[in-house]
Amino acid sequence: GAMLGTKRTLPGQRVPQIAARLKEFKIQALLIIGGFEAYQAGIQLTEQRSNFPEFCIPIVVIPSTISNNVPGTEFSLGCDTALNEITEICDRIRQSAQGTKRRVFVIETMGGYCGYLATVAGLAGGADAAYIYEEKFSIKDLQQDVYHMASKMAEGVQRGLILRNEKCNDNYNTDFIYRLYSEEGKGLFSARMNVLGHMQQGGSPTPFDRNMGTKQAAKTVEWMIEQLKKYTREDGTVFADTPDTAVMMGVVRRQYRFTPLLELKKETNFDQRIPKHQWWLKLRPLLRILAKHDSAYEEEGMYMTVEEGTGTDSLVL
Repeated sequence: GAMLGTKRTLPGQRVPQIAARLKEFKIQALLIIGGFEAYQAGIQLTEQRSNFPEFCIPIVVIPSTISNNVPGTEFSLGCDTALNEITEICDRIRQSAQGTKRRVFVIETMGGYCGYLATVAGLAGGADAAYIYEEKFSIKDLQQDVYHMASKMAEGVQRGLILRNEKCNDNYNTDFIYRLYSEEGKGLFSARMNVLGHMQQGGSPTPFDRNMGTKQAAKTVEWMIEQLKKYTREDGTVFADTPDTAVMMGVVRRQYRFTPLLELKKETNFDQRIPKHQWWLKLRPLLRILAKHDSAYEEEGMYMTVEEGTGTDSLVL
């Protein structure tokens, strides 16, 4: 939503009414700020240019969503703020687990089918695993992670953190994973579940988001002014019907770039509402490396007390 009271409803059958309003108020350029629906709306209006000349105006979409699931940009406005909120909450939860001893928290994050928040928050928050839709997993993978957690607990690191993207799997939901860890960890550790919900959508914008929003807005206005100068007719009307006049304002390789919306269609998975190629997936192996899935936990295990070190913990694989 927005202070204007707008909702993320696609144009659909209301395209003629939208065209009529643009003509009524003599709107000569359109800036859409929003998430995946804003991107889809921009595409729909662009594709209707041949039927409605009112849409033959400069159109820009600025991606703004915590999910970071819009193609044409590596970062969308709001995702850094949400990431910081999730990381801060994970830090608090991890402190709770550390104080309680032998406790594993299973946390569900937002993001739709996009696992950006779960992956990067997992890296920042020191998670043992982060389950996402883009990286398929089976019950065997879950069991292996449970064994890894049990081994970790037995060797001295007596806390655990598991992140799960809200739509990573229809059947292996948050409650299922929580129950699996609870059952398989009996005698070694206890488990708790936490669905973060709309807490992720609050909080003050981070400096990164504030600066990026300011720069994107400034560059977008400059671009729109250039397009209006280029496509304004002698009678004062604007007619811009080329593909490069309907664009996505994104951040790509640390540069602000305008990409035609129609070009981005082939790079989009519209069923799952995610880009077909996502840069942050390269970080996934690092998550498991940092969680030490294939090594002993000697450093943190050094802090075990004598009583804990002489326990009878065992693990049968």
